[in-house]
Amino acid sequence: MNLLLLTHASYRRLESVGVREIVIQSSLRQIAHHEQPPMLFCRSLHGFKDGPKDVEPGRVRFTLPKFKFTRKEVRGAAAPFEREIKGFVASRAEREERTNLLGKKNERNYKLTHCDTTVGVAHDAFNTFFSETGSGKHVPRAIFVDLEPTVIDEVRTGSYRQLFHPEQLISGKEDAANNFARGHYTVGKEIVDLCLDRVRKLADNCTGLQGFLVFNAVGGGTGSGLGSLLLERLSVDYGKKSKLGFTIYPSPQVSTAVVEPYNSVLSTHSLLEHTDVSILLDNEAIYDICRRSLDIERPTYTNLNRLISQIISSLTTSLRFDGAINVDITEFQTNLVPYPRIHFMLSSYAPVISSAKAYHEQLSIPEITNAVFEPSSMMAKCDPRHGKYMACCLMYRGDVVPKDVNSAVATIKTKRTVQFVDWCPTGFKCGINYQAPTVVPGGDLAKVQRAVCMISNNTAVAEVFSRIDHKFDLMYAKRAFVHWYVGEGMEEGEFSEAREDLAALEKDYEEVGADGVEDDEDDEAQDY
Repeated sequence: MNLLLLTHASYRRLESVGVREIVIQSSLRQIAHHEQPPMLFCRSLHGFKDGPKDVEPGRVRFTLPKFKFTRKEVRGAAAPFEREIKGFVASRAEREERTNLLGKKNERNYKLTHCDTTVGVAHDAFNTFFSETGSGKHVPRAIFVDLEPTVIDEVRTGSYRQLFHPEQLISGKEDAANNFARGHYTVGKEIVDLCLDRVRKLADNCTGLQGFLVFNAVGGGTGSGLGSLLLERLSVDYGKKSKLGFTIYPSPQVSTAVVEPYNSVLSTHSLLEHTDVSILLDNEAIYDICRRSLDIERPTYTNLNRLISQIISSLTTSLRFDGAINVDITEFQTNLVPYPRIHFMLSSYAPVISSAKAYHEQLSIPEITNAVFEPSSMMAKCDPRHGKYMACCLMYRGDVVPKDVNSAVATIKTKRTVQFVDWCPTGFKCGINYQAPTVVPGGDLAKVQRAVCMISNNTAVAEVFSRIDHKFDLMYAKRAFVHWYVGEGMEEGEFSEAREDLAALEKDYEEVGADGVEDDEDDEAQDY
Protein backbone atom coordinates (compact mmCIF):
# COMPACT_ATOMS: atom_id res chain seq x y z
CA MET A 1 0.00 0.00 0.00
CA ASN A 2 1.40 3.39 -0.97
CA LEU A 3 0.68 6.17 1.49
CA LEU A 4 1.94 9.74 1.21
CA LEU A 5 2.09 11.02 4.75
CA LEU A 6 3.86 14.28 5.60
CA THR A 7 3.17 17.31 7.71
CA HIS A 8 3.03 20.71 6.06
CA ALA A 9 6.26 21.79 7.82
CA SER A 10 8.09 18.70 6.58
CA TYR A 11 6.82 19.34 3.07
CA ARG A 12 8.14 22.91 3.16
CA ARG A 13 11.52 21.69 4.40
CA LEU A 14 11.73 19.11 1.59
CA GLU A 15 10.51 21.58 -0.98
CA SER A 16 13.35 23.94 -0.03
CA VAL A 17 15.93 21.31 -0.98
CA GLY A 18 14.20 20.35 -4.22
CA VAL A 19 12.29 17.17 -3.25
CA ARG A 20 8.72 17.16 -4.52
CA GLU A 21 7.33 13.77 -3.43
CA ILE A 22 8.16 11.02 -0.96
CA VAL A 23 6.38 7.69 -1.22
CA ILE A 24 6.15 5.46 1.85
CA GLN A 25 5.80 1.79 1.05
CA SER A 26 4.45 -0.10 4.06
CA SER A 27 1.15 -1.58 5.15
CA LEU A 28 -1.13 0.21 7.61
CA ARG A 29 -0.72 -2.68 10.05
CA GLN A 30 3.07 -2.40 9.88
CA ILE A 31 2.84 1.37 10.26
CA ALA A 32 0.58 1.16 13.30
CA HIS A 33 2.60 -1.51 15.09
CA HIS A 34 6.08 -0.44 13.98
CA GLU A 35 6.79 -3.97 12.77
CA GLN A 36 8.82 -2.78 9.82
CA PRO A 37 10.95 0.30 9.33
CA PRO A 38 9.59 2.54 6.60
CA MET A 39 10.94 2.17 3.06
CA LEU A 40 11.20 5.54 1.40
CA PHE A 41 11.87 6.35 -2.19
CA CYS A 42 11.50 9.45 -4.30
CA ARG A 43 9.51 9.76 -7.49
CA SER A 44 10.64 11.98 -10.36
CA LEU A 45 9.11 13.03 -13.67
CA HIS A 46 10.45 9.83 -15.20
CA GLY A 47 8.95 7.51 -12.64
CA PHE A 48 10.83 5.75 -9.87
CA LYS A 49 14.52 6.54 -9.59
CA ASP A 50 16.42 3.24 -9.37
CA GLY A 51 14.00 1.71 -6.90
CA PRO A 52 13.76 2.40 -3.15
CA LYS A 53 16.32 4.80 -1.74
CA ASP A 54 16.89 7.17 1.12
CA VAL A 55 16.02 10.82 0.83
CA GLU A 56 19.16 12.74 -0.14
CA PRO A 57 18.26 16.42 0.30
CA GLY A 58 20.33 18.70 -1.87
CA ARG A 59 22.01 15.84 -3.74
CA VAL A 60 19.28 14.56 -6.09
CA ARG A 61 16.74 17.14 -7.15
CA PHE A 62 13.21 15.91 -7.96
CA THR A 63 10.83 18.15 -9.83
CA LEU A 64 7.26 16.86 -9.99
CA PRO A 65 4.93 19.54 -11.29
CA LYS A 66 2.66 19.33 -8.28
CA PHE A 67 3.07 17.96 -4.79
CA LYS A 68 0.06 15.91 -3.67
CA PHE A 69 -0.37 16.56 0.00
CA THR A 70 -2.76 14.11 1.69
CA ARG A 71 -3.75 13.06 5.17
CA LYS A 72 -5.93 9.96 5.19
CA GLU A 73 -8.50 9.14 7.81
CA VAL A 74 -5.97 6.90 9.51
CA ARG A 75 -4.38 9.54 11.72
CA GLY A 76 -4.84 7.48 14.85
CA ALA A 77 -3.02 4.49 13.46
CA ALA A 78 -0.44 6.45 11.51
CA ALA A 79 0.29 9.23 14.04
CA PRO A 80 3.34 7.51 15.57
CA PHE A 81 4.71 6.85 12.11
CA GLU A 82 3.97 10.40 11.01
CA ARG A 83 6.13 11.63 13.89
CA GLU A 84 8.81 9.17 12.84
CA ILE A 85 8.74 10.34 9.22
CA LYS A 86 8.68 13.94 10.32
CA GLY A 87 11.70 13.33 12.53
CA PHE A 88 13.48 11.44 9.78
CA VAL A 89 12.94 14.13 7.19
CA ALA A 90 13.77 16.91 9.66
CA SER A 91 16.93 15.25 10.92
CA ARG A 92 18.21 14.51 7.41
CA ALA A 93 17.42 17.99 6.13
CA GLU A 94 18.80 19.69 9.25
CA ARG A 95 21.95 17.62 9.12
CA GLU A 96 22.47 18.62 5.50
CA GLU A 97 21.63 22.22 6.37
CA ARG A 98 24.09 22.22 9.28
CA THR A 99 26.82 20.84 7.02
CA ASN A 100 26.14 23.54 4.47
CA LEU A 101 26.16 26.22 7.18
CA LEU A 102 29.45 24.90 8.53
CA GLY A 103 30.89 25.02 5.04
CA LYS A 104 29.70 28.60 4.70
CA LYS A 105 31.12 29.44 8.13
CA ASN A 106 34.48 28.00 7.15
CA GLU A 107 34.39 29.84 3.86
CA ARG A 108 33.54 33.03 5.77
CA ASN A 109 36.44 32.31 8.08
CA TYR A 110 38.80 31.96 5.12
CA LYS A 111 37.45 35.17 3.67
CA LEU A 112 37.69 37.05 6.96
CA THR A 113 41.16 35.74 7.70
CA HIS A 114 42.22 36.70 4.21
CA CYS A 115 40.06 39.80 3.94
CA ASP A 116 38.67 38.28 0.73
CA THR A 117 35.12 39.53 0.48
CA THR A 118 34.86 39.81 -3.29
CA VAL A 119 33.71 36.74 -5.20
CA GLY A 120 36.41 35.43 -7.51
CA VAL A 121 39.12 37.77 -6.28
CA ALA A 122 42.60 36.77 -5.11
CA HIS A 123 42.38 32.99 -5.08
CA ASP A 124 46.16 32.91 -4.61
CA ALA A 125 45.63 34.74 -1.33
CA PHE A 126 44.51 31.49 0.24
CA ASN A 127 47.80 29.80 -0.59
CA THR A 128 49.81 32.10 1.66
CA PHE A 129 48.30 30.84 4.89
CA PHE A 130 46.24 27.88 3.66
CA SER A 131 47.17 24.74 1.76
CA GLU A 132 44.70 23.08 -0.59
CA THR A 133 43.93 19.39 -0.22
CA GLY A 134 43.12 17.00 -3.07
CA SER A 135 39.41 17.45 -2.40
CA GLY A 136 39.66 21.23 -2.72
CA LYS A 137 39.47 21.96 1.01
CA HIS A 138 41.68 24.71 2.44
CA VAL A 139 43.62 23.83 5.59
CA PRO A 140 45.47 26.52 7.59
CA ARG A 141 49.26 26.34 7.68
CA ALA A 142 49.08 26.64 11.47
CA ILE A 143 49.87 24.59 14.55
CA PHE A 144 48.18 24.97 17.94
CA VAL A 145 50.25 23.79 20.89
CA ASP A 146 49.49 23.59 24.61
CA LEU A 147 50.82 21.42 27.39
CA GLU A 148 47.35 20.63 28.72
CA PRO A 149 44.35 19.61 26.61
CA THR A 150 41.51 21.87 27.82
CA VAL A 151 41.92 24.80 25.42
CA ILE A 152 42.97 22.71 22.41
CA ASP A 153 39.93 20.47 23.02
CA GLU A 154 37.73 23.54 22.59
CA VAL A 155 39.16 23.90 19.09
CA ARG A 156 38.79 20.17 18.43
CA THR A 157 35.10 20.24 19.32
CA GLY A 158 34.25 23.83 18.36
CA SER A 159 32.58 25.38 15.34
CA TYR A 160 35.72 25.25 13.22
CA ARG A 161 36.81 21.71 14.05
CA GLN A 162 36.55 20.70 10.39
CA LEU A 163 38.84 23.54 9.37
CA PHE A 164 41.95 22.17 11.11
CA HIS A 165 43.83 18.97 10.44
CA PRO A 166 43.80 16.90 13.68
CA GLU A 167 47.60 16.55 13.54
CA GLN A 168 47.92 20.33 13.76
CA LEU A 169 46.25 20.43 17.18
CA ILE A 170 48.89 19.29 19.67
CA SER A 171 48.28 19.00 23.40
CA GLY A 172 49.97 17.28 26.33
CA LYS A 173 48.48 15.85 29.49
CA GLU A 174 49.73 18.24 32.18
CA ASP A 175 50.35 21.97 32.08
CA ALA A 176 53.43 23.99 33.01
CA ALA A 177 51.83 25.35 36.21
CA ASN A 178 53.04 28.91 35.45
CA ASN A 179 56.60 27.63 35.63
CA PHE A 180 59.04 28.55 32.84
CA ALA A 181 61.30 25.63 33.78
CA ARG A 182 58.49 23.07 33.35
CA GLY A 183 57.66 24.46 29.91
CA HIS A 184 61.30 24.61 28.83
CA TYR A 185 63.10 21.72 30.53
CA THR A 186 60.69 18.98 31.60
CA VAL A 187 57.08 18.82 30.34
CA GLY A 188 57.73 20.97 27.26
CA LYS A 189 60.78 18.98 26.25
CA GLU A 190 58.61 15.86 25.84
CA ILE A 191 56.38 17.51 23.25
CA VAL A 192 58.78 19.75 21.31
CA ASP A 193 59.98 17.07 18.87
CA LEU A 194 56.39 16.29 17.87
CA CYS A 195 55.76 20.02 17.30
CA LEU A 196 58.86 20.36 15.13
CA ASP A 197 57.87 17.29 13.11
CA ARG A 198 54.49 18.91 12.35
CA VAL A 199 56.25 22.18 11.48
CA ARG A 200 58.56 20.31 9.11
CA LYS A 201 55.58 18.71 7.33
CA LEU A 202 53.93 22.10 6.86
CA ALA A 203 57.20 23.71 5.74
CA ASP A 204 57.76 20.95 3.17
CA ASN A 205 54.38 21.79 1.62
CA CYS A 206 55.35 25.46 1.16
CA THR A 207 56.73 26.47 -2.23
CA GLY A 208 58.53 29.53 -0.84
CA LEU A 209 58.74 29.57 2.95
CA GLN A 210 59.39 33.14 4.15
CA GLY A 211 59.28 32.62 7.87
CA PHE A 212 57.17 31.99 10.95
CA LEU A 213 54.60 33.96 12.91
CA VAL A 214 54.75 32.94 16.57
CA PHE A 215 51.95 33.81 19.01
CA ASN A 216 52.56 33.38 22.72
CA ALA A 217 52.22 34.99 26.12
CA VAL A 218 55.33 35.21 28.30
CA GLY A 219 53.62 35.48 31.69
CA GLY A 220 52.66 31.80 31.97
CA GLY A 221 54.73 28.64 31.92
CA THR A 222 53.83 27.19 28.52
CA GLY A 223 54.04 30.40 26.49
CA SER A 224 57.31 31.42 28.07
CA GLY A 225 59.03 28.05 28.53
CA LEU A 226 57.81 25.98 25.58
CA GLY A 227 57.63 29.13 23.43
CA SER A 228 61.31 29.84 24.06
CA LEU A 229 62.28 26.22 23.44
CA LEU A 230 60.41 26.14 20.13
CA LEU A 231 62.04 29.39 18.98
CA GLU A 232 65.48 28.04 19.86
CA ARG A 233 64.84 24.86 17.87
CA LEU A 234 63.39 26.80 14.92
CA SER A 235 66.57 28.90 14.85
CA VAL A 236 68.61 25.71 14.55
CA ASP A 237 66.42 24.07 11.88
CA TYR A 238 65.45 27.18 9.87
CA GLY A 239 68.27 29.59 10.68
CA LYS A 240 67.78 32.20 7.96
CA LYS A 241 63.98 32.28 7.96
CA SER A 242 62.31 35.28 9.59
CA LYS A 243 60.58 34.80 12.92
CA LEU A 244 57.96 37.40 13.83
CA GLY A 245 56.61 37.18 17.36
CA PHE A 246 53.29 38.51 18.65
CA THR A 247 54.07 38.47 22.33
CA ILE A 248 51.63 39.21 25.13
CA TYR A 249 53.50 40.73 28.08
CA PRO A 250 52.19 41.06 31.65
CA SER A 251 50.07 44.13 32.28
CA PRO A 252 51.05 46.75 34.88
CA GLN A 253 47.90 46.29 37.00
CA VAL A 254 46.23 43.11 35.72
CA SER A 255 48.06 39.94 36.76
CA THR A 256 47.22 36.26 36.30
CA ALA A 257 50.18 34.76 38.19
CA VAL A 258 52.55 35.83 40.96
CA VAL A 259 55.62 34.57 39.08
CA GLU A 260 54.91 36.48 35.84
CA PRO A 261 58.05 38.66 36.23
CA TYR A 262 60.29 35.58 36.43
CA ASN A 263 58.72 33.95 33.37
CA SER A 264 58.80 37.19 31.37
CA VAL A 265 62.46 37.94 32.06
CA LEU A 266 63.55 34.37 31.31
CA SER A 267 61.50 34.31 28.09
CA THR A 268 62.67 37.75 26.89
CA HIS A 269 66.25 36.55 27.31
CA SER A 270 65.42 33.93 24.64
CA LEU A 271 63.34 36.29 22.46
CA LEU A 272 66.31 38.65 22.20
CA GLU A 273 68.34 36.02 20.41
CA HIS A 274 65.77 33.96 18.56
CA THR A 275 63.22 36.39 17.08
CA ASP A 276 63.81 38.95 14.35
CA VAL A 277 60.85 41.19 15.19
CA SER A 278 58.71 41.02 18.34
CA ILE A 279 55.45 42.96 18.55
CA LEU A 280 54.55 43.69 22.17
CA LEU A 281 50.94 43.47 23.33
CA ASP A 282 49.37 43.60 26.74
CA ASN A 283 45.84 42.81 27.79
CA GLU A 284 45.35 45.87 29.98
CA ALA A 285 46.10 48.28 27.12
CA ILE A 286 43.66 46.45 24.83
CA TYR A 287 41.02 46.28 27.60
CA ASP A 288 41.26 50.07 27.88
CA ILE A 289 40.90 50.52 24.10
CA CYS A 290 37.78 48.31 24.09
CA ARG A 291 36.22 50.22 26.99
CA ARG A 292 37.07 53.68 25.69
CA SER A 293 36.59 53.32 21.93
CA LEU A 294 34.03 50.52 21.65
CA ASP A 295 32.01 51.23 24.82
CA ILE A 296 32.35 47.62 25.99
CA GLU A 297 31.96 47.70 29.75
CA ARG A 298 33.50 44.28 30.38
CA PRO A 299 35.64 43.20 27.43
CA THR A 300 36.17 39.47 26.94
CA TYR A 301 39.11 37.66 25.36
CA THR A 302 37.03 37.49 22.17
CA ASN A 303 36.87 41.30 22.06
CA LEU A 304 40.61 41.51 22.63
CA ASN A 305 41.45 38.88 20.03
CA ARG A 306 39.32 40.55 17.36
CA LEU A 307 41.29 43.75 17.85
CA ILE A 308 44.65 41.97 17.77
CA SER A 309 43.55 40.11 14.62
CA GLN A 310 43.18 43.44 12.81
CA ILE A 311 46.86 44.17 13.50
CA ILE A 312 47.92 40.75 12.24
CA SER A 313 45.66 40.98 9.21
CA SER A 314 47.01 44.42 8.28
CA LEU A 315 50.58 43.25 8.74
CA THR A 316 50.11 40.30 6.37
CA THR A 317 47.76 41.91 3.83
CA SER A 318 50.55 42.77 1.42
CA LEU A 319 51.53 39.09 1.26
CA ARG A 320 48.06 38.27 0.03
CA PHE A 321 46.69 41.16 -2.00
CA ASP A 322 47.73 43.78 -4.49
CA GLY A 323 48.43 47.41 -3.61
CA ALA A 324 50.24 50.58 -4.62
CA ILE A 325 53.08 50.13 -2.13
CA ASN A 326 53.31 46.63 -0.71
CA VAL A 327 55.34 45.78 2.37
CA ASP A 328 56.95 42.34 2.49
CA ILE A 329 57.53 40.47 5.76
CA THR A 330 61.31 40.71 5.39
CA GLU A 331 60.96 44.46 4.82
CA PHE A 332 59.72 44.89 8.39
CA GLN A 333 63.00 43.60 9.65
CA THR A 334 65.03 45.70 7.21
CA ASN A 335 63.19 48.96 7.89
CA LEU A 336 62.32 48.69 11.57
CA VAL A 337 65.33 47.05 13.23
CA PRO A 338 68.42 49.33 13.35
CA TYR A 339 70.37 46.89 15.57
CA PRO A 340 69.62 43.17 16.10
CA ARG A 341 68.72 43.55 19.79
CA ILE A 342 66.48 46.58 19.26
CA HIS A 343 63.62 44.63 17.69
CA PHE A 344 60.71 45.04 20.13
CA MET A 345 57.87 46.96 18.48
CA LEU A 346 54.81 48.90 19.54
CA SER A 347 51.62 48.55 17.52
CA SER A 348 48.45 50.58 17.08
CA TYR A 349 45.39 50.51 14.83
CA ALA A 350 42.79 53.03 13.70
CA PRO A 351 39.93 53.51 13.46
CA VAL A 352 38.78 51.49 16.46
CA ILE A 353 35.17 52.54 16.38
CA SER A 354 31.77 50.99 17.00
CA SER A 355 29.04 50.83 14.35
CA ALA A 356 26.95 53.38 16.26
CA LYS A 357 29.72 56.00 16.09
CA ALA A 358 30.98 55.23 12.58
CA TYR A 359 28.12 57.08 10.89
CA HIS A 360 29.06 60.30 12.66
CA GLU A 361 32.80 60.24 11.98
CA GLN A 362 34.68 61.38 8.92
CA LEU A 363 37.61 58.96 9.35
CA SER A 364 39.78 60.70 6.78
CA ILE A 365 43.39 59.66 6.13
CA PRO A 366 44.90 62.52 8.23
CA GLU A 367 42.48 61.69 11.04
CA ILE A 368 43.29 57.96 11.25
CA THR A 369 47.02 58.70 10.81
CA ASN A 370 46.97 61.05 13.81
CA ALA A 371 45.01 58.46 15.80
CA VAL A 372 47.67 55.72 15.54
CA PHE A 373 50.27 58.05 17.09
CA GLU A 374 48.09 58.71 20.15
CA PRO A 375 49.41 57.07 23.35
CA SER A 376 45.91 55.74 24.06
CA SER A 377 46.00 53.76 20.79
CA MET A 378 49.10 51.75 21.72
CA MET A 379 48.46 48.06 22.32
CA ALA A 380 51.07 47.93 25.07
CA LYS A 381 51.08 50.10 28.18
CA CYS A 382 53.79 52.65 27.45
CA ASP A 383 53.80 56.28 26.34
CA PRO A 384 55.66 56.87 23.04
CA ARG A 385 55.99 60.57 23.99
CA HIS A 386 58.51 59.50 26.64
CA GLY A 387 60.80 58.13 23.95
CA LYS A 388 61.86 58.72 20.38
CA TYR A 389 60.87 56.90 17.22
CA MET A 390 63.66 55.14 15.36
CA ALA A 391 61.37 53.96 12.58
CA CYS A 392 57.73 53.31 11.97
CA CYS A 393 55.78 51.39 9.39
CA LEU A 394 52.32 52.61 8.39
CA MET A 395 50.14 50.09 6.58
CA TYR A 396 47.03 51.57 5.00
CA ARG A 397 44.12 49.54 3.71
CA GLY A 398 41.11 50.30 1.56
CA ASP A 399 40.24 53.57 -0.15
CA VAL A 400 43.66 55.23 0.16
CA VAL A 401 45.86 57.04 -2.38
CA PRO A 402 49.61 57.76 -2.00
CA LYS A 403 49.13 61.53 -2.29
CA ASP A 404 46.93 61.66 0.82
CA VAL A 405 49.34 59.43 2.72
CA ASN A 406 52.31 61.68 1.89
CA SER A 407 50.35 64.70 3.06
CA ALA A 408 49.35 63.02 6.35
CA VAL A 409 52.93 61.87 7.03
CA ALA A 410 54.29 65.36 6.32
CA THR A 411 51.86 66.76 8.91
CA ILE A 412 52.93 64.17 11.49
CA LYS A 413 56.60 65.12 11.01
CA THR A 414 55.82 68.70 12.04
CA LYS A 415 54.28 67.64 15.37
CA ARG A 416 56.43 68.10 18.44
CA THR A 417 54.84 65.14 20.18
CA VAL A 418 56.19 62.75 17.52
CA GLN A 419 59.96 62.88 17.87
CA PHE A 420 62.47 60.89 15.84
CA VAL A 421 66.08 60.14 16.69
CA ASP A 422 68.37 62.51 14.84
CA TRP A 423 70.36 59.71 13.20
CA CYS A 424 67.28 58.42 11.33
CA PRO A 425 65.80 61.44 9.53
CA THR A 426 63.42 59.56 7.20
CA GLY A 427 61.80 57.25 9.70
CA PHE A 428 58.66 56.28 7.78
CA LYS A 429 57.90 53.17 5.76
CA CYS A 430 54.44 53.25 4.18
CA GLY A 431 52.39 50.50 2.62
CA ILE A 432 49.09 50.85 0.78
CA ASN A 433 46.79 47.95 0.02
CA TYR A 434 43.50 48.30 -1.80
CA GLN A 435 41.75 45.49 0.06
CA ALA A 436 39.27 47.15 2.43
CA PRO A 437 39.36 46.19 6.13
CA THR A 438 37.12 43.26 7.02
CA VAL A 439 35.35 42.83 10.32
CA VAL A 440 33.51 39.93 11.92
CA PRO A 441 29.78 40.26 11.13
CA GLY A 442 27.92 41.24 14.27
CA GLY A 443 31.21 42.04 16.01
CA ASP A 444 32.30 45.14 17.91
CA LEU A 445 34.22 46.95 15.18
CA ALA A 446 32.42 48.96 12.53
CA LYS A 447 32.90 48.21 8.85
CA VAL A 448 34.96 51.11 7.47
CA GLN A 449 36.30 52.15 4.07
CA ARG A 450 39.90 52.66 5.18
CA ALA A 451 42.16 51.83 8.10
CA VAL A 452 45.79 52.08 9.12
CA CYS A 453 48.01 49.91 11.28
CA MET A 454 51.28 51.22 12.69
CA ILE A 455 54.21 49.09 13.80
CA SER A 456 56.83 51.34 15.37
CA ASN A 457 60.23 51.04 16.98
CA ASN A 458 60.27 53.51 19.85
CA THR A 459 62.73 53.81 22.72
CA ALA A 460 59.78 54.14 25.12
CA VAL A 461 59.25 50.37 24.85
CA ALA A 462 61.98 50.12 27.48
CA GLU A 463 59.26 51.16 29.98
CA VAL A 464 57.68 47.71 29.58
CA PHE A 465 60.96 45.97 30.44
CA SER A 466 61.70 48.40 33.26
CA ARG A 467 58.39 47.59 35.00
CA ILE A 468 58.96 43.84 34.72
CA ASP A 469 62.58 44.11 35.88
CA HIS A 470 61.53 46.06 38.97
CA LYS A 471 59.01 43.38 39.98
CA PHE A 472 61.60 40.68 39.22
CA ASP A 473 64.14 42.37 41.49
CA LEU A 474 61.69 42.62 44.41
CA MET A 475 61.05 38.87 44.37
CA TYR A 476 64.53 37.69 43.44
CA ALA A 477 66.12 39.71 46.26
CA LYS A 478 64.36 37.28 48.64
CA ARG A 479 64.82 34.31 46.25
CA ALA A 480 61.05 33.86 46.47
CA PHE A 481 59.63 30.93 44.44
CA VAL A 482 63.06 30.16 42.96
CA HIS A 483 63.03 26.59 44.35
CA TRP A 484 60.13 25.67 42.04
CA TYR A 485 62.30 26.51 39.03
CA VAL A 486 65.45 24.85 40.33
CA GLY A 487 63.41 21.73 41.11
CA GLU A 488 62.51 21.41 37.42
CA GLY A 489 66.11 21.36 36.24
CA MET A 490 67.01 25.05 35.99
CA GLU A 491 70.16 26.52 37.45
CA GLU A 492 69.83 29.57 39.67
CA GLY A 493 72.50 31.31 37.61
CA GLU A 494 70.06 31.48 34.68
CA PHE A 495 67.99 34.02 36.63
CA SER A 496 70.98 36.35 37.03
CA GLU A 497 72.05 35.87 33.41
CA ALA A 498 68.59 36.70 32.05
CA ARG A 499 68.24 39.73 34.35
CA GLU A 500 71.63 41.10 33.26
CA ASP A 501 70.63 40.66 29.62
CA LEU A 502 67.50 42.77 30.18
CA ALA A 503 69.46 45.42 32.05
CA ALA A 504 71.75 45.61 29.01
CA LEU A 505 68.67 45.88 26.76
CA GLU A 506 67.36 48.85 28.78
CA LYS A 507 70.79 50.46 28.44
CA ASP A 508 70.77 49.81 24.68
CA TYR A 509 67.46 51.64 24.29
CA GLU A 510 68.76 54.51 26.38
CA GLU A 511 71.84 54.84 24.18
CA VAL A 512 70.05 54.70 20.81
CA GLY A 513 67.62 57.37 22.02
CA ALA A 514 70.41 59.71 23.12
CA ASP A 515 71.13 62.76 20.97
CA GLY A 516 73.87 61.77 18.52
CA VAL A 517 75.38 65.28 18.27
CA GLU A 518 75.79 65.56 22.04
CA ASP A 519 77.43 62.14 22.14
CA ASP A 520 79.92 63.17 19.45
CA GLU A 521 80.77 66.38 21.33
CA ASP A 522 81.33 64.41 24.55
CA ASP A 523 83.64 62.00 22.73
CA GLU A 524 85.61 64.88 21.19
CA ALA A 525 85.95 66.57 24.60
CA GLN A 526 87.30 63.36 26.12
CA ASP A 527 89.76 62.85 23.23
CA TYR A 528 90.94 66.46 23.48
